[in-house]
Amino acid sequence: MSLTLKPYWRSALVLLGCASLLYLIYASWRQYYPVNTASGWEVQVYRDDIAMVSALALDGKGGLYVSQEISDGRGKILELKADGSLSDALIGLSKPDGQVMFRDGLVTGQEGGTLPVLWLRHGKAETLFAATNVEGIATDGQVLYAIEDARPGRLLRFAPDSGELTVLRAGLDDGEGVSLCADGRLFYTEKRKGWVKLWQADGPDIVVADGLNAPGYLQCTADGLWITEDATHLARVLLLDAAGKLEVVVKHLRSAQTIIPLASGSYLLAEQGRRRILKIDRLAAKS
Repeated sequence: MSLTLKPYWRSALVLLGCASLLYLIYASWRQYYPVNTASGWEVQVYRDDIAMVSALALDGKGGLYVSQEISDGRGKILELKADGSLSDALIGLSKPDGQVMFRDGLVTGQEGGTLPVLWLRHGKAETLFAATNVEGIATDGQVLYAIEDARPGRLLRFAPDSGELTVLRAGLDDGEGVSLCADGRLFYTEKRKGWVKLWQADGPDIVVADGLNAPGYLQCTADGLWITEDATHLARVLLLDAAGKLEVVVKHLRSAQTIIPLASGSYLLAEQGRRRILKIDRLAAKS
């Protein structure tokens, strides 16, 4: 007995095949489409082949601390020296994230549960305080600010000299980034809400950017407030200027993480989805 498909089944199979092909093309495009920059900017690979690269911090000696956000005690902090060599600075961590230099040492959080925030200095790691899924850390040189990537999460302030831990905001929905500006303004992100807020000591916090695709890290610089998107595909780096204008500087990224400024005016960006660190430069204006 021969099996013959009826016309409508043949049409359905053709449509299904076309849909599958289109999806594969789209998935491939998202995976391999090259990174694009806005006019006046350029991007190049600074360092590649670093699995689960996430947090970055300049060590003040021409090198760079780099976290590998791996769970279950397999995460580590690497030190990328000025000569290009790479070595372990701290091991045995659970999703280390949110690095900042503080008083001649490196402070790092851990996103792998309720774990200590550590202060690495003189080759030893000291516990500062414990919190849950700490992702972003900022400092003014006197106190530390941290945010929890949890539901509910908290925005915290820690004073190392007194040991006092203060909750600045509770009930956050997957907080990720926190950044302190030179003028004292404190910004933070809630990834699931898709927004960036300006913390207020009195009254409700102010939304300064919303409708974002998984906003992650923040960095306040002379150029404005930098925002990265921790989306698996089609992530962006955005710049919010003093006038409130939001510019897309880099797009078609995969899981953008930390962005930090260099003395030259350039920036380093961790792109976790492609296992690399990118260098972003502003092009010189043509005369």
